[in-house]
Amino acid sequence: MDYSPITDLNVTMETKVKNELLIIIVLTVLLIIIITFLPRGILHAIFGLLVALFFPGYALMAALFPRKGDLGGIERVALSFGLSLPVAAFIGLIFNYTLWGIRPEPVLYSVACFIFIVSGIAWVRRRNLTAEERFSIKFHLAIPGWGEAIGNRVLSIILAIAILGAIVTLGYVMATPETGERFTQFYILGLEGKAEGYPEKLVVGEEARVILGIVNEEQEEMRYRVEVTVDGVINEEIGPVVLAHQERWERKTSFTLDKAGGNQKVEFRLYRCEEGEPYRRLYLWVDATE
Repeated sequence: MDYSPITDLNVTMETKVKNELLIIIVLTVLLIIIITFLPRGILHAIFGLLVALFFPGYALMAALFPRKGDLGGIERVALSFGLSLPVAAFIGLIFNYTLWGIRPEPVLYSVACFIFIVSGIAWVRRRNLTAEERFSIKFHLAIPGWGEAIGNRVLSIILAIAILGAIVTLGYVMATPETGERFTQFYILGLEGKAEGYPEKLVVGEEARVILGIVNEEQEEMRYRVEVTVDGVINEEIGPVVLAHQERWERKTSFTLDKAGGNQKVEFRLYRCEEGEPYRRLYLWVDATE
């Protein structure tokens, strides 16, 4: 009877995913729930990277190439990564010309809707194909036997650990970004919302109007107040204005000139409520006639 040790045992497992598009939809919905109801953390980073960098392109590839032989696995994955960012960027460009602007929530919901719609198209196109023609994902997991060179096994383990470490590190960096520069944007616009069309010549007592704006980039909630002065005399006071981080505030503000004269200085002073000195100052030079 031979009792020699087993040195060449290979274990192979195969798993088939019938509908990976359903998994993509579920993970996208899960990301929306996490962002809506949970504080920022590593889950935001993991699911956010998938939705931004892979899911849109993969759903688009699935809709364009539903057959198994249309694209190879490597090409399909590469194009999924390559097309996801352009899709998200194009959606963001569209929102730049809407009332919402480029803001995280509207762009996220729009990318999610794109994923849902295109995934539905891909599912319909696959349903029109036979089971043999239809694209599906198969995972082949082969565990090498102990008879193989120990160097190959060690390199495989090191590679797997490196990939896992890179994914965990990227998720941690995305979830805990460094605190950026603290500042507040303070600006004046004309009534058409552009950096032009400011009042230059008025009649004494005539009301002039501009749009005053504040954007909080202080990394925390802030309280502000604004003073509008004409030649050093307070003409109007606004506030307190309470803004969360990255929140924007805009309001139409008016002032009047009480005396005739050229080059009268209209000053807009922004205060952080706990401070006694102006944090930001803006000026307009206006002429007034009787």
